[in-house]
Amino acid sequence: MPTEIARDRVQQLVAEGALLFDVRPEREFMDEHIVGARHLWLKTLDATTTAGLDRDRATVVY
Repeated sequence: MPTEIARDRVQQLVAEGALLFDVRPEREFMDEHIVGARHLWLKTLDATTTAGLDRDRATVVY
């Protein structure tokens, strides 16, 4: 269930091992992204592209 969270909570979750994904178009990701974020374009999100994610870890998407 998507939930909006504050920046300090994102930092806490990432420090605790959460996955961090930037879902903007690749060019925007390449221009600027949060250090440690992985790129997974929003338009490609589906069961196949997310199959390998660790479902036991929190996931932050921006």
